[in-house]
Amino acid sequence: MSEPLPHNASHIKRALIDAGFEVFRTRTEEIVLAERPRENLIMDSGVRLRLTSSLEVRVVLRAQKADFPNEDDARLFDRVRTLASGALEAGFAEVGTAVTRVSDPGDAERTLDTFYEITYAKATAALEEALSELKFALALEKRAE
Repeated sequence: MSEPLPHNASHIKRALIDAGFEVFRTRTEEIVLAERPRENLIMDSGVRLRLTSSLEVRVVLRAQKADFPNEDDARLFDRVRTLASGALEAGFAEVGTAVTRVSDPGDAERTLDTFYEITYAKATAALEEALSELKFALALEKRAE
């Protein structure tokens, strides 16, 4: 059996909404924030608040293979790391990498694109600090171009 989380997810979700954030999804250990590229479209922003022993702000940055079809995996990850310079300067640290295949919804065997993703995280001591870091993370450019 897992230990109870030290933070009340419903209280934190309400605080996020009251602070003007839009919640995309709530999971057991994290709240995923949304972004609206258009009024009628809501998407996963790549920004999360993890509810662990401390509140941890996470942001996923990526390079898409379709944008750089002739580059190898290492170069695509280098592009993401270059994109992350502002996050690193603000105290975020790399915590994981992933290669995510985007399949065609009509044909699961067909790959539409491949995302080369790096997750960056920063622990915060209090909710107020987390809110500030979430605003910062939402403002970051998340896709290498």
